[in-house]
Amino acid sequence: MLFSCPMTAPGVKATVKLVSDDLFLGITPSGHALPLDTDSERSSAPSPVELLLVALGACTATDVAGILAKKRQHVTSYVVEVTGTRRDEYPRSYTAMNVHHIVTGKSISPTAVAHAIELSETKYCSVAATLRPTVEIQTSFEIIEEPTHEPRE
Repeated sequence: MLFSCPMTAPGVKATVKLVSDDLFLGITPSGHALPLDTDSERSSAPSPVELLLVALGACTATDVAGILAKKRQHVTSYVVEVTGTRRDEYPRSYTAMNVHHIVTGKSISPTAVAHAIELSETKYCSVAATLRPTVEIQTSFEIIEEPTHEPRE
């Protein structure tokens, strides 16, 4: 028997195929293949809930990096760390996520970083907007000054 759930609005389509015991292959709307593993002992690929953390980090990182470049900030390294807290009961959804931005560069403006993060949170990051109704998202950042290499005499 085939069950069908018609989409009420046009949208994008992802496909997930069972490969073997708790191992799946996801195909993104753009055609990229992504293995998924729900066996936490085997852990041969990311789990779907791990990908939520990665999706939030990648979404905000894309926004912030682009905004900082437009603000002519000299960023030499940029890392986003995302941690999450899940419910103990099923469904074990995330209740909170913490997004920590680590920006390294020369004379980076804290005001520029804060503004870039704010724009990502309030205007651009679709993943945060999707999660936010039920997930509390906290953000923080740190700036690491790139050491100046003095020429040797």
